[in-house]
Amino acid sequence: MGLLLVLVFIVVPIAELYVIIQVGGLIGVGPTLLLLLLDAILGSWLLKHEGRGAWRRFNQALAERRLPAKEVADGFLIILGGSLLIAPGFITDVFGILFLLPPTRAVARRILRRWTIGRVAVVGFPGAATMGGFGSGPGGRPGAKRSYDYDVDAEEVPEDAGFDHRLPPADS
Repeated sequence: MGLLLVLVFIVVPIAELYVIIQVGGLIGVGPTLLLLLLDAILGSWLLKHEGRGAWRRFNQALAERRLPAKEVADGFLIILGGSLLIAPGFITDVFGILFLLPPTRAVARRILRRWTIGRVAVVGFPGAATMGGFGSGPGGRPGAKRSYDYDVDAEEVPEDAGFDHRLPPADS
């Protein structure tokens, strides 16, 4: 972990400065700064465009009642890619573009999945209630209902059905 922090906060900025200086020497200071500004603008546009698509796919997965693992990974990679593109530098821009474009993002998602297998625990899904996790009632007892636990049994009811849609007063 310490080596990763050294890379992120020391080696990458030095490498970015070196590349910016080299590019500035080749094409000039003005065009280099313009290029850095344009790729930040492109990055923010791509972040917005791809982020909306990822959000739509995430909501669709929830509507289909399936675990949105792919959509969450895509969202993470899109945010990371957009952030890398917005940050000044050419090296981070290359990785930012790779994380934002769908074909290369799929490759990055597979690498991320391999890296996280066995390192991430999923809670709140079948079996979690027996472990005293989300969904357990008072005192960690599985299945025990709390007085405020209404969303578990929630369903859409038409407005004209004549039901009182307000929650009952909280127990004092």
